[in-house]
Amino acid sequence: MKAEGPKRYRAEEYIRQKDRRAASPDQPAASGVKHIFLINPAAGRGKSQARLAALCRETAEERRLDYEILATEYPGHGAELVKKAVGQSGGRRVRIYACGGDGTLNEAARGAFGAWNAAVTHYPAGTGNDFIKAFGAQSRAFYRLPALVDGKEIAMDYIQADCGGAVNVLSVGADARVAAGVAKYKKLPLPPGQTPPYLLSAAEHIIRGLGEEYEVEIDGVRRDGAYTLIFLGNGGWYGGGFCPVPQACPRDGLLDVLLVSKVSRLTAARVVTAYKQGRYWEYPQYIAHILAKEVKIRLKGGGQMCVNLDGEIAYSNCLEARLLPGLRFVMADPIQDFANKPEIPGQDNRLEQAKRKGNGLWREIKGRFQQK
Repeated sequence: MKAEGPKRYRAEEYIRQKDRRAASPDQPAASGVKHIFLINPAAGRGKSQARLAALCRETAEERRLDYEILATEYPGHGAELVKKAVGQSGGRRVRIYACGGDGTLNEAARGAFGAWNAAVTHYPAGTGNDFIKAFGAQSRAFYRLPALVDGKEIAMDYIQADCGGAVNVLSVGADARVAAGVAKYKKLPLPPGQTPPYLLSAAEHIIRGLGEEYEVEIDGVRRDGAYTLIFLGNGGWYGGGFCPVPQACPRDGLLDVLLVSKVSRLTAARVVTAYKQGRYWEYPQYIAHILAKEVKIRLKGGGQMCVNLDGEIAYSNCLEARLLPGLRFVMADPIQDFANKPEIPGQDNRLEQAKRKGNGLWREIKGRFQQK
């Protein structure tokens, strides 16, 4: 039997349905909004906590907000703080500002996802700040905290996995092992910049060797093989400069999955360069691009896999990841829908796959790419 393709949902309608269920006549939502500024002291190499706290306090007091400034103390603490704040809100809406890098945003979203009255946003203060690059020119607005406070909520997708969640990217294989190695290179006295630690870790793992045998199931279809890495993208950027899928949109209800086959060290340089620059279509013999909703991954011989979740590292023996709707995300005005447009639209598999399915997704995406 032929497997069904991924189905599109309307994220905004999903949010409205959750609101109607939550705000019942018996338990009406309380008025007002509680603003939580979540600060990661280690963000930006640990040099910005005092500045961030002062900016948050100044912004909140100028607007007479009901606010609280919370600082994380250890990995995972941000998610705990957010869950506690939402749980103690008494039905009021809670807006969480992740003041740090992509890891801080990851923890804020992990704590807020599933709560009807919680919304998150990102005030970038890390070394990568990759997720907001999916918004193109609008990403500049995230650097203005007052504009975020006055911003509007939109509905976005979220990657939920058995070992955690991701707003932006989930990856398995050499890529995740590289991300795990970044931490030790960040401790070295490297020149200022975002990319060097990642590239040094990548070089180390290329020398060690690439590729393992995986059992992979994508929306019910088996795609077992020897892969260097497996990428699941909600957004398109990560690693401080890698953009494997420029056209990825975190509101389209689809995961952009890249299966990168095992390659030799000689071939790796060319393939990795194309992968980094979003030119995966130049190497169809090595990189497969698939649109999906759910992915299952395990090592063929068993054992733990290193998993990258927005730069945070987790481990799983049998990974199950799916894309879910319902994450509330705050954007500064003006609110505009967005869809990244690849430089060469004709090479974008998203168009062809949606066209073959003959559903509304094709018409919507085609319209987006034809916009200026």
